[in-house]
Amino acid sequence: MPTDAFPPMKSTTPPTPLQKLSSWLPRLSIMDRYIARELTLPFLFGVGAFSSIAVSIGALFELIRKVADAGLPASLAFEIFLLSLPTFTVLAFPMSTLLATMMTFSRFSSDSELIAMRGCGVSVRRIVVPAVVLSLLITGLSFAVNEVVAPASTERAALLLARALNEEKPPFKEGNITFQQQEGDQLVRFFHAESFDGTVMKGITVVDFSQDEGEDGLKQIVSADAAQWDFARNLWEFTNGTIYAVSPTGSFRQIIRFDRQDLQLPRTPLDLAKRPKKEEEMNIAETREYMNILAQTGDEKEVRKLAVAIQRKYAIPFACVVFGLVGSAVGVRPQRTGKATSFGISVVIIFGYYLLSFITSAMGEAGVVTPFIAGWLPLLLGLSAGLFLLASVSRQ
Repeated sequence: MPTDAFPPMKSTTPPTPLQKLSSWLPRLSIMDRYIARELTLPFLFGVGAFSSIAVSIGALFELIRKVADAGLPASLAFEIFLLSLPTFTVLAFPMSTLLATMMTFSRFSSDSELIAMRGCGVSVRRIVVPAVVLSLLITGLSFAVNEVVAPASTERAALLLARALNEEKPPFKEGNITFQQQEGDQLVRFFHAESFDGTVMKGITVVDFSQDEGEDGLKQIVSADAAQWDFARNLWEFTNGTIYAVSPTGSFRQIIRFDRQDLQLPRTPLDLAKRPKKEEEMNIAETREYMNILAQTGDEKEVRKLAVAIQRKYAIPFACVVFGLVGSAVGVRPQRTGKATSFGISVVIIFGYYLLSFITSAMGEAGVVTPFIAGWLPLLLGLSAGLFLLASVSRQ
């Protein structure tokens, strides 16, 4: 009997969850896989090149100087160098995206591959889709590194360097802790501590200007040897002090001495006593938390600076999408340029973008524009330029 007399039996094995998921995912065409593969190598080259340049200027030369002059161990210097890489790699992602798209599509144009694709009925917009999708993936990766990896590694590098050079400081201010609580333009309360050991503040003076029963002016002065924050009850516990109740005319109404006194004052002085991290050592949540603390002090200049920094932390990863779109739009234009020309054009675009970003950030910190505009205006302008260039090429 011939073996093909019976039809083959279908498998009754149920599909695995991975197979079910893959059935819902879009299928990549041969063209998409080809373009993605051609984009990958220039992108990796750009990450290596731009990261090397940035980390050399920002960290390597200084570490070499400390090894030679301050006796920093070479092994520790190498560890600090590795910990510094994530911060500079994040900055290299947008630049590498621009370089990869420009080099890839410029080569397609010079080798007439774009003509072949368009001759098969593929539009310019469809050709650049793989580059845009890759830019979105890099944006997600950049945001994850910038939020999770880079702040922790930068803080660790700074701590190792300080310990090695015997310059490590305690994670809190040891003295002269000042807090001015304001409501609008009005000073409500002034708090000063002469010293702090991480738990107890000593040499406390609190001047309270808040209103009491409709009376304007100075309300009371509290002077104490020490004060400690009670986390369970959310209040300050003062010891060995005196409360001077002051009338609006400036005369003392009452003097109260105490051994221990609980006062409902803001916790902000304790938060300010913690030595603040640098901007690059904080993620968005930590930056926002510290900004809210400073907002209670009325330091509007520093608050604006942190607000602009938060917008930059959001905007930098999305620069990958803008650079990917601009690079694709410039690369698909009919031209015959080499890799060196593409690299040179990329450097010019990158310089212009970061110069504009520096200007808008300075304007935001000065209060000329809002923090949102300061952080996102360069991206919006770049996105508009990319869409305009892509539309003009599509009409050709």
